[in-house]
Amino acid sequence: MLKRLFVASCLVSLVACVQKDDAPEGIAGALPSAEQVSIQLPQQSERAVGQLATWYVATRDITKTFNGGTGWVLLLLGEIVKYPVTTASGDTFTWGPWSEPLEPAEYKLEVRVVGDGTYTYQLSGRSKLEDNATFEVVIDGASDPRKGDRLANGHFLLDFDAGHRIDPSKDDDAKGSMDVRYDLSARHLDLTIMSTDLLGQPVLADYAYNQAADGRGGDMTFGLAANAGGGPANESAQLRSRWNADGAGRADGLVSGGDLGALQATASECWDTRFKRVFYTDSAVFSATEGLVTACAFADADVPAPR
Repeated sequence: MLKRLFVASCLVSLVACVQKDDAPEGIAGALPSAEQVSIQLPQQSERAVGQLATWYVATRDITKTFNGGTGWVLLLLGEIVKYPVTTASGDTFTWGPWSEPLEPAEYKLEVRVVGDGTYTYQLSGRSKLEDNATFEVVIDGASDPRKGDRLANGHFLLDFDAGHRIDPSKDDDAKGSMDVRYDLSARHLDLTIMSTDLLGQPVLADYAYNQAADGRGGDMTFGLAANAGGGPANESAQLRSRWNADGAGRADGLVSGGDLGALQATASECWDTRFKRVFYTDSAVFSATEGLVTACAFADADVPAPR
C-alpha cells in the first residue's frame, strides 16, 4: 500500500488539480511529522549483525518496521497539505481527487477543522475500473495540536484491506489494519496491528514505546498473539527492551499460553554500548547462561504480562 499511495499522491502533479482555496495555516502544523512520531534507537551500522546481541538486533528491526509503518503515512499527508486545496466546504478542506493516468485508482484527502482547535482527516480512494465506484477510507485520523509545537497528540487507523480493494493490482503482503496512537508531550507511541498469517489465522500485535527525557534512551514493549503450531490456540510472546542514551540496554522476553498450558519460558539478554552481548540466560535452557548480570545496564528483569 505504501507504493500505491505514494505514487498516487506524491508523483502525480497536484498542481494540475483545480485549486480554488487556501487551507487555514494551522492545518500543516496540526499533522505530526514522521520525525516526531518515530522511535529513537541507538545504532552503529558499521558493526556486523553477527557481532551484535540477538535481542538488540530484534529491537532494532522492530523499531525500523514500525517507524516505517507510521512514518510514510505522515510524510504522505505532510506533502499533500503543502499544496493549495482543491475545494473547501465550510470547515472541510479537500485535496483531489487525483491519480496517475495509468493508475487504476484515484485518491483524495479531506481535513476537517473542528471548532475546538482539533482536526480530523481521511485519505480515501476508489477504483477507476468499476462503474459508480465509491470512495473508501484507507487512513482515518485525528490530531490535537493545542498544546503547541511538538506537543500534539492524536491517532490514525490504516486499513490495509481497503487499500487492496481499491487497487488490487499491487502485490502487497499487508493485511488487516494498524491503529497508531501518539502523545508527543508524553513522548509516547502505541500501535496495534490486527492481521492474519499465511494460513489465514488471526494475528494480533501490540507495541508501546516511551522515549526518555534525554530524547535518546527508551523503553519498548512488543507483544504478539499468534498460533505458533501444535493445537489451535494462540500463544503469547512478550518482549520488553530498555536502553540508555549511550546504547547499552537489556531485553526480557516471555512466551506463554496457548498449547503451552501452564508452562512459561522466560529469557533475558543485556548488551553494552557497542551492542555486544554481556549477559544471557533463559528458563528453558535453549542456550547456556553466559556473562554476568552485573554487567547489565538494567539490573532487574522486567517481563511484561501478556495482554
